[in-house]
Amino acid sequence: MDRYVALLRGINVGGHRRIAMADLRSLIEDLGYTGVATYLQSGNAVFSAPGTDPAAVAEKVRTGIRDVLGHDVPTVVRTAGELRAAAAANPFDVPDPSRFLVLFCTGTVDTGGLAGIDLSRYPKERMAVVGAQVYTCHEDGIRFARLPDVVARYVGGTTTSRNWRTVLRLVEMAGD
Repeated sequence: MDRYVALLRGINVGGHRRIAMADLRSLIEDLGYTGVATYLQSGNAVFSAPGTDPAAVAEKVRTGIRDVLGHDVPTVVRTAGELRAAAAANPFDVPDPSRFLVLFCTGTVDTGGLAGIDLSRYPKERMAVVGAQVYTCHEDGIRFARLPDVVARYVGGTTTSRNWRTVLRLVEMAGD
């Protein structure tokens, strides 16, 4: 059995796409996955499944949420190893985890397009692309972050972000 981490995009934000974590855990268990645990109310689930493609797991979870809970929720799934590698690949120092995001992407990241962004327009933000993740720092806090929305335009699939503290907690929960 492999450990997986599902990252749901845009649930329980501003009263939209409300999903109780107990319902999410139950749904994931009903899909045949085991050892299900959730973290926070923002759609983070860790579970075990027979080794399979993370994209297939993401689609199964997304379809289950749509069919059972009535919400179409873009879902990104990483194996425990992929999540751990993403955390280890972070190229920045993180003095304040609440001002640092990792954007997890499902599609191809257009690194050429991102390299062409005039970062002087975002003087209090920084970014770096490593594999299927984009790391962003936000001096004024993530509430005022503009780069994540810009980055999303250069990704051929879904992006969902987590602050650094959440990433590290999910790595811990996923173990291996």
